[in-house]
Amino acid sequence: MRILPGIILCLTSLTAFAQTEEPHSHRLARSLRFPDVPGYKVMKCDLHQHSVFSDGSVWPDIRVAESLMDGLDAISLTEHLEYQPHKADIPHPDRNRSYELALKEAKDHNLLIIRGSEITRSMPPGHCNAVFIEDANKLLITDSIAVFREAKRQGAFTFWNHPFWVRQRPDGMATLTPMHQQLIKEKLLDGIEVCNEGNYSDEALQIALDNNLTIMGTSDVHKLIDWTYGVPQGGHRPITLVFAKEGTIPAIKEGLMNRRTVVFFKNLLIGRDEYLVPLIKECLKVSSAKYLEQSTVLELEIENVTSAEFTLQNRSDYTFHGHSDIITLKPGEKTVIEVKTKDKLKAIEIPFEVLNAVHAPNSHPTVSLAGKIAG
Repeated sequence: MRILPGIILCLTSLTAFAQTEEPHSHRLARSLRFPDVPGYKVMKCDLHQHSVFSDGSVWPDIRVAESLMDGLDAISLTEHLEYQPHKADIPHPDRNRSYELALKEAKDHNLLIIRGSEITRSMPPGHCNAVFIEDANKLLITDSIAVFREAKRQGAFTFWNHPFWVRQRPDGMATLTPMHQQLIKEKLLDGIEVCNEGNYSDEALQIALDNNLTIMGTSDVHKLIDWTYGVPQGGHRPITLVFAKEGTIPAIKEGLMNRRTVVFFKNLLIGRDEYLVPLIKECLKVSSAKYLEQSTVLELEIENVTSAEFTLQNRSDYTFHGHSDIITLKPGEKTVIEVKTKDKLKAIEIPFEVLNAVHAPNSHPTVSLAGKIAG
């Protein structure tokens, strides 16, 4: 088989990056950026990825290199336990091997590697991830309930993968089965993916809200991240932002178990208001506010400190001078809007509906941006 030069260059570049001593703070410009919030570190996590040790196309060190370039804080290589299509070429009786190779590759970098596996069953229960496990080999159990019990015995956080996958749900509608209800009742299922690869599910989000499950989003990447998500063209992998008390694996687990997450997917932020709203408030800052000379038109400068492009709809009684009621805030940029206040104010607060954020199906949070006015 002829290997294209571009593929060799890409893989060589990724491997070279992974082997450097460059600290995590010197990531490439593509690095995903989100601020911490009061009381928590916001940890950027992708807890569903594959390598050649199940049905992926790359060695584990490439997954580490990609994650470093994307500025992630923690990843898990969740290889399929039961599905091993490369077994003839890469026989590996130890299901922990992928984790061990990734851990070795990441040892000189500020990237946390979490041991995990994908429990791969027909419906129900479908595919589910178990992360923070002790030994993947002990999850090779035939019984679909017993495997979850073993995962929990090991202290796992478990979540339902792509419940809207058309190969297992032809209608694309995430739907609880009696088995899932049993898993939830026995506290054997902790979370659910509301997005995976290129798909998002209102139904999965509603299941999370109705059943007190952790809201998850993952790449489920099998080939190169750049190709799968169009990173060179401005795309990004789906990730879960975990609100952790500190930057450690136990703290990430504690955050997940307590449902402190927001998902970033195709420029959309998805989560419960108690975490989504504080995050947005830290993402968008009023950097200056002053009146134009001899007028009551307020020049308001808003800085977006993140990798997300925000779309806001004005929900105040003020009207804008130069914008309609919808404004766009580009990643990493400052945007000036002119607000007609009629009277000169000493401070201002404007409520906006955040259209690129979802806290329930077809529902967006409202966040107020406030600032003191100069002069």
